[in-house]
Amino acid sequence: MPLLLNTSSALGLSRSLASSLISPRPQLYLSSSFTLPTFPSARASLSFRARAYSATVTAMGDAPDAGMDAVQRRLMFEDECILVDENDNVVGHESKYNCHLWEKILTGKMLHRAFSVFLFNTKYELLLQQRSATKVTFPLVWTNTCCSHPLYRESELISENSLGVRNAAQRKLLDELGIPAEDVPVDQFTPLSRMLYKAPSDGKWGEHELDYLLFIVRDVNVNPNPDEVADIKYVNRDQLKELLRKADAGEEGLKLSPWFRLVVDNFLFKWWDQVEKGTLKEANDMETIHKLT
Repeated sequence: MPLLLNTSSALGLSRSLASSLISPRPQLYLSSSFTLPTFPSARASLSFRARAYSATVTAMGDAPDAGMDAVQRRLMFEDECILVDENDNVVGHESKYNCHLWEKILTGKMLHRAFSVFLFNTKYELLLQQRSATKVTFPLVWTNTCCSHPLYRESELISENSLGVRNAAQRKLLDELGIPAEDVPVDQFTPLSRMLYKAPSDGKWGEHELDYLLFIVRDVNVNPNPDEVADIKYVNRDQLKELLRKADAGEEGLKLSPWFRLVVDNFLFKWWDQVEKGTLKEANDMETIHKLT
């Protein structure tokens, strides 16, 4: 005999299911050599649970932006960015979702910390990534190795020697590119400078960030997360210049992220010289916040 539920009971069951799906989950850190031959990967399992949660909440009619990819939805609503003033003083925290809504950015109250990692191999080639098609801001654009945000948590709020930002960079290199933490030790990142910029994405979304620019030279194992990254490539200087030319000419639909282009136009090639000479620390200027447009 089929089980019949009245409206009140059905709603209660839906809320119970949603609660169970968004309950805290342990973090899983697996070595690149570990495989599960007969079961879904940990990443696939987490993606499945995120999609199940999204489907449940959407069915209840409570989810804003219901068309958003489930993984990006989870990150947008669970991650809390660090709000700062233009001198990089912490003034609060806000969801990643609110920090990237252009209408809220225009209020001037959503400036938040970010970081941009520039990872070179020992041949001094720069690792670039193409953001996934499901990214809420700037989907499918090419950019530097990894771009994200330190979160409002103790380990990523440490200001001394930019340690909190370096901790966040190590975390996101694993999340986005599958680069193990041991391949990118925190003490190997060189913070070079900070820049403040604002850029719209598509009318609804945008960026207003105080961005820490981190350089690192390491040979690493890379296993991109398709929820975050569509493609990767290493480039030398000439290959990067060709990418710039194509982007400027509108060839092949190639686009670059606005923050990457600002770094390229203002700093990158002179810093690349110092990467090759082994004198990168001489370029350190963490006292200055460059306001760029």
